[in-house]
Amino acid sequence: MIDLAFANTFAQEWLAAWNAHDLTRIFSHYTDAFEFSSPVIIERGFSPTGKLRGKDAIRPYWTAGLASQPPLRFEIIEVFAGIESVSIFYRSVGRKLVCETFLFDGKLVARSMATYGRSA
Repeated sequence: MIDLAFANTFAQEWLAAWNAHDLTRIFSHYTDAFEFSSPVIIERGFSPTGKLRGKDAIRPYWTAGLASQPPLRFEIIEVFAGIESVSIFYRSVGRKLVCETFLFDGKLVARSMATYGRSA
């Protein structure tokens, strides 16, 4: 089970890496073969399944996101801890609400899934 202290530490480190636009720091939270799924992957034409697996496949997608305008910036609303997972509820670009769930393999993320809501 993941405790809330670990979840909050992970969330703050993850947030700092994204807001610094530092892809190396961002990737440090993930296994080499992790899978990421998001409807935005489909919208931006990176995969018709909405899933990318491995850092080499995800790098172009995240690099494009970091280069977007207005600049990408996240703001955490709440952090949740689970058995082998952490969920972060946050505001993204355009104040869009996002809930992202991270499934862990040890201390690193093996899979994450982003879901999107309305702008807030």
